[in-house]
Amino acid sequence: MDKATLEALKDRAFEIRCSTIREISSFGSGHIGGSMSIVEILTYLYYKEMNIDPENPKKEERDRLVVSKGHAGPAVYATLASKGFFPEEWLSTLNQGGTKLPSHCDMTKTPGVDFTGGSLGQGFSAAVGIALGQRVRKLEARTFTIIGDGESQEGQVWEAAESAGAWKLDNLFAFLDLNGQQLDGYTRDIIPQIHIPERWKSFGWDVHEINGHDFNEIEKAIEDAKLCHGMPHMIVMNTIKSYGYIPGEGIKNNHSMPITPEGAEEAIKALKEREGRA
Repeated sequence: MDKATLEALKDRAFEIRCSTIREISSFGSGHIGGSMSIVEILTYLYYKEMNIDPENPKKEERDRLVVSKGHAGPAVYATLASKGFFPEEWLSTLNQGGTKLPSHCDMTKTPGVDFTGGSLGQGFSAAVGIALGQRVRKLEARTFTIIGDGESQEGQVWEAAESAGAWKLDNLFAFLDLNGQQLDGYTRDIIPQIHIPERWKSFGWDVHEINGHDFNEIEKAIEDAKLCHGMPHMIVMNTIKSYGYIPGEGIKNNHSMPITPEGAEEAIKALKEREGRA
């Protein structure tokens, strides 16, 4: 990746992070942890990879993104607003009465959302079905999906994985947000997520493992995946839950956190200082 592109993506990710923090603070609390850990992959997909059109969000030949871990909605909304799917002013209505931005992604309310997430495991199954439908209809389109490591404790994930492998859905690109945490604590203390790459390979998937906060590694994994035909693609992203919201990074209870407007600005200031943007 050339330096100009890399810097542009980093700048965009920073803006999306700040918007996500402020968005959650407008309600007073929200799913900060799992939102912040996927900002880089959302930025890359929407600004570098996916064939989408904010002016025509339902176009037939578009790529789809299914965020199966639907509680990451705040980051999805901040990205969609940044891309022009709806006015950024909507972000201040997160999870409030009459909002088009509910706590979990909802395709019936939010322009640009391709599937209603939140019932863990179901979004991933839907992504497999969407990818299969694209192939049956001979569409020049792909399906991207993001799942969580806590979510991966759902048996439905593995049933869908087995089906996608058997059907050789090479138009399906999945990203596992391996941040080591879930709602009730660390996955290692609940159901450890071990031998993840080997497990996906055993289901017939093309597997890559990366630092999920590194744009160069994201790009290489996706480009390498495109060269592999006849298999669905899993990109295991090692991430930090709440990455970029420094008061919550890596701490145990960061799935959902209270954030005041004043706290949001303090957190953004700390992030600017860490990234040399102050």
